[in-house]
Amino acid sequence: MSDDTGADHLQAEALAAWAIAKKDITIYYLKPNIIVSGLLFPLFMFLAFASGKNVPLGLVIPGLISVTLLFSSSTIEPVSIPLERRTKTFERLISAPVSLHAIVFGESLSGFLYSLGIALVPLMFGLLVFRTAIPNPAELAAGMLLTALCFSTMGTLFAAYPTESPGDIMSMINLVRLPLIFVSGTFIPLDAMPSIGKWISYLSPLTYGNDLIQGAYGHPSFFNPFIDIVMLLLFFIIFQFVAHRLYTKFNE
Repeated sequence: MSDDTGADHLQAEALAAWAIAKKDITIYYLKPNIIVSGLLFPLFMFLAFASGKNVPLGLVIPGLISVTLLFSSSTIEPVSIPLERRTKTFERLISAPVSLHAIVFGESLSGFLYSLGIALVPLMFGLLVFRTAIPNPAELAAGMLLTALCFSTMGTLFAAYPTESPGDIMSMINLVRLPLIFVSGTFIPLDAMPSIGKWISYLSPLTYGNDLIQGAYGHPSFFNPFIDIVMLLLFFIIFQFVAHRLYTKFNE
């Protein structure tokens, strides 16, 4: 009986999380600020840095995928949650008979799905235009899925800050997202970084996501793929736990 009750509870939580994600998908995916922050901004920024390098554009596709995942996955929640606080719909969601874990995961799920769709653009562009080979597709799938999940949860974490202005959240999260790009081996290989830069890079989830995606394309990896996967899962668990604590604190 207890096993059936536990399974029913998990199913109910999963359905609640999907309902929250579906609501965000319907309302927020086509908003102009979501499109700019999720696709155009990382594209133009990456091309601005990559254009100075004497390498074929096809070789920068893995880094472009990584940066796109970072920005697109952490863009939905910093916009949707403050706007829902303004309309008082988020308070109704918090008071619903749904656990905070389901709410946090549901909000993160919308960013996760959005980022995977956006990241398919550079992925397909590389395949169709530059004929980029992917020797390790399983590593690419793991890298994209876990990176998107990790940073979508990070976006939900930052959105816990009790404000009704998306700009407040975006300004805070950009203070984290922009430095992550430069210490994660996306523009500067980890092997070329000074020792202190390498130590700092270990604290960035993007380091492991980018390393896994680079390895999928046959480029040299800094870590073993197993380490990349374990670290991304660890960061996801940490972000989920901290987000739950923050939502609990700010909505008591």
